[in-house]
Amino acid sequence: MYAQCPECLTVFSLNAETIARACGIVACGHCDATFDALSNLSDQLPPEPFQRLRAWDKGGQPPRLDLAVYRPPTEPPAVADAPVAAPAPLDDFADLVVAPRFARKPEKKRRWPWITACSLLLLALVGQLGWAKREALISDDSTGPLLRQACATLGCQLPLVQDTSRLSLVARDVQAHPSVPGALLITANLRNDAAFAQPYPVVSVTLSDANGNKLAMRRLRPAEYLGDAAVLQKGIPPGGSAALMLEVEDPGGKAVAFEFGFE
Repeated sequence: MYAQCPECLTVFSLNAETIARACGIVACGHCDATFDALSNLSDQLPPEPFQRLRAWDKGGQPPRLDLAVYRPPTEPPAVADAPVAAPAPLDDFADLVVAPRFARKPEKKRRWPWITACSLLLLALVGQLGWAKREALISDDSTGPLLRQACATLGCQLPLVQDTSRLSLVARDVQAHPSVPGALLITANLRNDAAFAQPYPVVSVTLSDANGNKLAMRRLRPAEYLGDAAVLQKGIPPGGSAALMLEVEDPGGKAVAFEFGFE
């Protein structure tokens, strides 16, 4: 609550105990003037700026109070020489304590189904990422041996990963075909220098003349120069070699050089 000094117009904050102690008569702490705090007592201050608080008119009928918050109980009339009641007999169940239903210890929730489901989902996610990056993981020098060892233990087979940069020609030769006129027989020995098995590559053969001019070029898929499907499915083992035999048409007997390429 707030009250304003009528002399210096200073507004003070005060409580009901301060007002009731002197029946509303207070002294200003700024100019020492004595005034009735009840004359302009207010619960809230008006919006600033302001000069004076609202003054209350003490005339008229007193306000009626209808909102009751508490009423002390009335004391019962005293009875003279009231007989003393005999003590109640002891009950056999007087010391029995009954715990209410809400006071029981709640049961612990089972969390293992959620933990199991989250673990399975995490393993599935790791498996999908591993399958998507399988070529990089198998060809990597650190993770590749671990995967091959684990697959050998489980009895599975890793998919073939191709890396033509680790394929090299050990020997090659070109000569006239012994049984087909107008054709050339090209033989080559291909070695896999990688630590993992590779699929047979697509071989491109380029024939050139003595001046280095390209005469013919042909791309051969693995099924065109390999007749065994089982060998084709196994691929070239790590550190192993494969013999290639290619039959191409002789471009007029002018081919004296040839070049291999792998895709």
